[in-house]
Amino acid sequence: MARIRSFVKREPVLLLSALAALVSCFFVAPDAGYLAYIDWRTLALLYCLMTVVAGLRQAGLFAYLAHILCLRAGTLRAMGTLLVALCFVSSMLITNDVALLTFVPFAVVVLGMAGQSRALIHVVVLQTIAANLGSILTPVGNPQNLYLYSYYDFPMADFLGVTFPVWALSLVLILLGCLILPRTPLTVFLGETPLLNRRRLRIYGALFLICMLTVLRVLPWPAMLGTVIAVLLIFDRKMLLKADFLLLLTFASFFVFSGNLARVPAVDNLLRRLLGGREYLAALLTSQVISNVPAALLLSGFTAESRALLLGVNVGGLGTPIASLASLISMKLYSHSEHADAGRYLAEFTLVNLLLLALLSAFVLLTA
Repeated sequence: MARIRSFVKREPVLLLSALAALVSCFFVAPDAGYLAYIDWRTLALLYCLMTVVAGLRQAGLFAYLAHILCLRAGTLRAMGTLLVALCFVSSMLITNDVALLTFVPFAVVVLGMAGQSRALIHVVVLQTIAANLGSILTPVGNPQNLYLYSYYDFPMADFLGVTFPVWALSLVLILLGCLILPRTPLTVFLGETPLLNRRRLRIYGALFLICMLTVLRVLPWPAMLGTVIAVLLIFDRKMLLKADFLLLLTFASFFVFSGNLARVPAVDNLLRRLLGGREYLAALLTSQVISNVPAALLLSGFTAESRALLLGVNVGGLGTPIASLASLISMKLYSHSEHADAGRYLAEFTLVNLLLLALLSAFVLLTA
């Protein structure tokens, strides 16, 4: 029972999506049409990117970059800004959750060694926001972008045209948030520079390039999937199991649920009427309740307004802690740090998120 309770607490979105998919099967009996629900390209890209990025992480690439950059920070403000910038920039390529898993623990260690634990809350909150907003720019920045990029068949130029203005404003706002940190002199001994596994780095660097070519539609996704699996079977079999298979199952469950809803005429017509002209706000508000990835999967089947939906689920990652599942990752990592103050963290997290949510939403609605 303890294991079951732990799993329920850890994977509520998966369980809700699986339950919704199961219930929807009573309204639309399983048939061959179910296979058409699944966006196989998105699932293949997610699997390969998660696996390849895990390999780059084990090669020591991210720890090496963090170490080198933070050696150059002489003040608390400079250190905090670098730690936040690492999340903002890296999330565009390695996804927001991986950026937080990599650099939040690094921030906990560095600021703890410097005796600046009180600044940790502000830095981790900004790291979380930076990862969620930095990932807006690219299709591979987060799962909802990858799905919507594929689902609506966005040309890359059009996708960047939608995301860049909000991304650029987000960068300015996050840097302003870093100015709150004082210019306290900082001396931290980070130890020896982490070693890079150059062989592993070459292998996973090449596989990452193949994934990017598939994102850009230069290579077909079956070729990417076959290449990644073949290379890992030869060189690093254990990495084949490093992907988040529960996330992939969550995607598959929502594909079934939304696919079945679309085959019930009354539900399809109702959702289309409710979304008509209100796609941005609907995506933003839905994200606050079920998080932005499920919101994108659910709403995409009922609207052709791809630009508004894309912005809604991305800006909608701000707000409540569950608006973006990546936010829960950093909250959990912070809670395990020494002298963690969960109440103070949640208060600052909520305040800063709501402020940025209001500012970015005003910008989106005024420039629509």
